Parts: sequence; C-alpha cells; structure tokens
Amino acid sequence: MRWLVGWSSIAASFGTAGRVSGHRQRQGSGQGGYGQGGYGDSGHGGAPLHGGIADAHPGDPGADAERTVHPVGAQLLWGDPDPLWAVGDWRPDEIRTLTADPADPFTRLAVLGCCGATDAELRRALYAARGGALRHLTQWSGSYTAVVQAGRRITVVGDLAGARPVFYTPWASGTAYATAALPLADLIEAQLDIGHLAALLACPDSPEALGDGTPYAGVRRIPPGHALILREGSREITGYEPVASLAVAAPEADPARAVEGVREALVDAVRARLTAPRHAPDAMPPYDPGPVPGMGPADRRAARGAPAPGVGADLSGGSASATLALLAAGLPGAPGTLLSPAGARLLAVTFNDLATPQGREAELERARAIAADPRLHHVVVAAAEEALPYAELDGPLTDEPGPSLVFAARERRRLAAGSADHFTGHGARQVLDAHPARMADLLMDRRRRHLLRPVAALARSASASGAASGESLLVPLTVYSAARRLSRTTYRAGMEAAAARLREGGVTERASGPVDASLAALTWSRPGPAAGWLTGEALAEVSIRLSAAAGRPPLSLRPGEARARSVLARHAADHRVFEQAVEVRSQRLHAPFLDNQVVRAARALPESLRVQPGARAAILRSVLNSAGVRELPPGWGAPAHVPNETATRLGLRAALTELLDLFDSPLLADAGLIEARVVRQALLDAADGRPVPLDGLAELVSMELWLRRLLARRGTCWTGTSTARRRAVPEGVPVHRPALS
Repeated sequence: MRWLVGWSSIAASFGTAGRVSGHRQRQGSGQGGYGQGGYGDSGHGGAPLHGGIADAHPGDPGADAERTVHPVGAQLLWGDPDPLWAVGDWRPDEIRTLTADPADPFTRLAVLGCCGATDAELRRALYAARGGALRHLTQWSGSYTAVVQAGRRITVVGDLAGARPVFYTPWASGTAYATAALPLADLIEAQLDIGHLAALLACPDSPEALGDGTPYAGVRRIPPGHALILREGSREITGYEPVASLAVAAPEADPARAVEGVREALVDAVRARLTAPRHAPDAMPPYDPGPVPGMGPADRRAARGAPAPGVGADLSGGSASATLALLAAGLPGAPGTLLSPAGARLLAVTFNDLATPQGREAELERARAIAADPRLHHVVVAAAEEALPYAELDGPLTDEPGPSLVFAARERRRLAAGSADHFTGHGARQVLDAHPARMADLLMDRRRRHLLRPVAALARSASASGAASGESLLVPLTVYSAARRLSRTTYRAGMEAAAARLREGGVTERASGPVDASLAALTWSRPGPAAGWLTGEALAEVSIRLSAAAGRPPLSLRPGEARARSVLARHAADHRVFEQAVEVRSQRLHAPFLDNQVVRAARALPESLRVQPGARAAILRSVLNSAGVRELPPGWGAPAHVPNETATRLGLRAALTELLDLFDSPLLADAGLIEARVVRQALLDAADGRPVPLDGLAELVSMELWLRRLLARRGTCWTGTSTARRRAVPEGVPVHRPALS
C-alpha cells in the first residue's frame, strides 16, 4: 500500500519546525493492508520519529496530549508549517519534489506516482498553480497525485476518473488530507457510516446517493476533476475542468481529429511507463531449482510469488489489452525487460480458465495470434478449481469495500506471472464506450439519425437471443420511446422517481439481455444489483439521500453525460480496490485508460461516433493503424465475453459452506442493512442454478468480508498519540435496533 498524508492548521508554532534535520525516516514495509503485517504496527524501532503536529487543540479530535503524532513507516517530504509525508513502498522515481526558487522554500511541488513531465515542465506548472491555474498540474501523461504549497496555501489535485482520490477530514483546528480514507479514519477514530454503506449497495453508480462520503463517518472525498485547497486549515473544493454551456450544445468535433487525440494520449501514457526506470523485485525469491515437470520458468517464478523484472501486459484477446500490449511492444528504444538490448520482447500474460473453458475459445485463439508477434513473449497461466471465484477469501484489508474482493485470488494468480510494471486494459469500456443514456443526449441535440445503427443492433441482438419476430420488431420503437422519455425528464424529476422506486421496493428487476440492460440504463438513477436484498429501512434511508440530491443543482443537465461520468467514477473506485486486493509485492499495475489525458481525449470524441455498435473496437483499430499495426487477427474487436456465470456458480458451490457460515451472524445484519436468512437463501438458490443477480451477491459478500477484516485488524496507521492504538471503528459495527411498530 502507498499513500500520502498531510495537514494544514491555523496553528503553525509546533510540529516539524527545527526537527526535520534529526528526522529518521523509515520506509514502509510494503506488505499490504493497513492492519497486522502492514502499516498497522505502531512500533517504530530505534529513535522516536518526529515530523508531525501536536495533539494540543481542546475540543478537536486531536486534543489528548502534548505529544507529536505522525504516520507509521513514513518519510517526510516537507515539514512545518504544513507537513507532508509519503507512506509505503514508494519507489525512488515515484516521488519528485522541487521548489520554484531556492530563496523561496515555501513554494514547492510534490508529484507522487508515474508522471511523464520533465523538471522544467513541473517548474512551469508550479508557477502557474501558484497563480491559481490548477489544470496545468493534470496535463502530463501518467497517473499521479500533485501537491502544491504556496506559502500557507496547500493544493491537492485529484484525477479526472477517480482512480487517485483525495480524502480530507477536520483535524487539530485545521484539515488533514490523504490519498487513502482509512488513515484519516484512524486519526479521528471514525465510526462506520452505515448510510454510505447502504447507498453503496443500493445505488453504487449514483453519486447523488453516495455524495462525498466514505465508509467512515467524518472522512470526505473530493469529487473527480476537483482539487482541495487549504488556507491555514480552511477548506475549499474547486473544479479545474472547463464547464460546458448548459444552454447551447457544444459543436461536434471532427471524428478523425478526435481519434487522433486518443491515439496521442494512449501512446504518451504507454511511453511514460516505458521510459521510467525499470525495476526488479525488491527481494528476489529463492534460487530456481531448475526444470519442474509441467512447469515453465514463468510458472515456477509465479509459484515463488514474485513478478518478472521489467514491463509486461495483459493479453486477454480483447481489444483494450491487445492495444496496450502492441503499443508497448512497438515503441522504439523501449525494451520490455530489465537491462536488455533494444528490441527485447514484452511479457504478455493470458489467463486460461481450465474449470470453465467453454465460451472463451475465440478470445484465447486471438490472444495466441497476437502473441505470434516477435516483439511479445507469451505466457499462458492455466488454473482450474483453485482459481474459481470465491476461492481463498482471506486477503489484505483494502481502503474501501469493492466487489473485486471475491475474485482477488483468481486475479492475483494471473498477475503473479506478470512483470514488475504491468499494463491492464481496465477502464477502456467506461472511457470509450457510449453509455446507453447518451441516446437521450442525441435526441436533445436533434440528431435522431444517429440512433438508427445502435437501435438496429439491439433489435438484431434480441432476435439472436431467441426473441419472437414480433418482439424484435418492436425493439426500435421501445428503445426510442425510452430515450425520448429520458431526454424530456428533468434531473429533479428523475431523482424523485428513483427515490420513490426505492421507497416502494421496486428494485427486483433483472436485465436478461442487451435490450433489457439498455432500457434499464435509460434513467437518471437506477438501483444496483444488491438492492433487492436490503431491508426496507436501508432503502428508505437511501431514498432520502436521493430526494435531498434532487434539490441540488447537478454537474450536468445532460443525462447521458452525467450517467457516463458516474459509471466511470464507480469503476475507477472499484479499480483502486482491485489494485489493493490483488497486490503482488514489488509489482505496479498500470491502467492507462484511466489517465487524465486519455479521459480528456475520449471526452472529445463526438457522441455520434461513440453511440454506434463496435465504436470502441473501431477507435482502437484506428489507434493501432496510426501506430503502424495493421495486421490483426480475425474477430479482433468482437464484443468481450460476458462475466463467466458458469465459473461464478462453480465457485459458489465450492465455497458454499464457508459463505453460509459467513452469513450465519453477519455484520451487515447487525447494522440493519440485510436479513441473514434472506441472503443465505439467495446463496443456496445461486448454487442450485436459479436466476439470481450474481454480481449483487458478490457485492454483499465483499462488503461482509471487508467489515470483518476491518474489525479484525490490530494495528493503526499512526503513532505519537496518547492513545496507543488509535484506529477507526473502535467500538465495532453499531447494532441496529428496529423501530417499534
């Protein structure tokens, strides 16, 4: 785990001033999680660390002693009056700090992560940010967090997608901020925000229900595309992206130039990772004993639990991963391995599920065809029952809950065969594809003719799925009517209708095909797959949140744009949890599609180009063609396979006893969110093959696992406090007491 933390307070007469020179830094252990075995160890060994702000403010959460509080395992980037730390197993090249002028040490910039900017570009951006131009801090390739200090003003900039969020909380007559929520929750001993957990299960894709909250009461999140500005502790949250006119639609961009912008952004994003210093595992595994029957070198290395040195990529056979692998392998002068000559091959990893091989033969064949490229070294990771979903439910504690917790063991097995820097295609669908609600935006712009192809494709899919000829003929009219109704529905009316639907319990609908999924998505807000198992009181609380949001002005009055941004933000948050859950020591996962510049370039694509069947594949094909890759295997860009329902049900059956024990006395039931017997019956139904929302069950199981890991942790992220074990949720999950009828 890696995070940065700092704070700004009115009082600047204590903390790190005069003590930084004697500060003894200790690098984070990097063993994952926040509790036992990670950064939860409150002991620090050796001399006491300095570099914090004293807990000396009566009436504030930090008013308990005159000692100095600082994060465990931290390195101080700068000290008083507004200190900043980096915590965890950061690589040396991932932390860059500079000052504008040696004579002005309090105008400085810290960039943490993979950033493709030169020192001169960083210095120019620092001058611009000092004057208030924050967008300059977000225009470089890569994925990073930027912190600017200009006198007593601190600016922390989040990213556009939400994969690198920023959190904050009141602390010591000022504000503490971090790129992780749990350390701040430890700092103020925050309790669980049960309402936020309910909203996360009921409406995960609706920022109106989630708000700026986190699972911890008192810890807030800044929205994607915004920055946190602190002036001697006072807070301000401001957006750095230009706001489009709400009265007049923006002129449609030229499609060719827009696709060229996506190509340049993707190439720069890949180049930023390839030109960074190459890394090998920190602690090389024991010496390879030699050939093992049935195991290749990559299999033996993965069994020892260490990634390969250098750079690699996923190669699933889909268009997103193949694009990144081919771009990374084709950039001149950027070999994939460590200390190797130019032209060395890039490690490409494909996962082969032996337990359920049906349905993915075409993708595997495309992956083999792409891997025939001499610039790629192909490794196939094969696994059977041991890599099914719900296998090995023990894992590290993540910052927040996420559905990826139940698939972590499966993904970790694949990534362990990868490289120290590994590309993934996560986010391509959310960034490049058009959300179905964008059809309503086209109607608002009077561009009806652009609906012909997507509506016709839905009709063909309905006919291919076995629908009657009369039903398939009615699909265009049904979809057009739903899009027209959404285009005429105001934001306020849409939020009120969603709140009424939750209050009335209308959350059990299940999409059975592409047409049903598109119709369900043509709304301002929709319930999540786990909403059907929540109690009436939990749904009522979420409906109150939606009703309150109906009275606030939205960020966008266009339903398609608003829904697309909310879905991207949810996926980016889930990807962040995924990175923490599947973390392999000394490995970095890179998702270039979630970079700021790629997201900006994708938003410049005209809607008439995006709202078409196969738009993502056509865009990526143009990107590869411009980069010199013109020979692709047949079927490349075909729609990606749906989540393997067979593998999920097999995993449920294999882990059914453990899952039933998990929901024997669940913490979610203690909080009043679910009824245990209802979820247990749903698990039995899913194992028997009955129609049950499997993704909803994954969310319930993941949240229950996360709660248990959170309460089982023994450590804390802080030391130097009068409370030796200051940590979040010190009193456990609040027991729900039903109201008297």
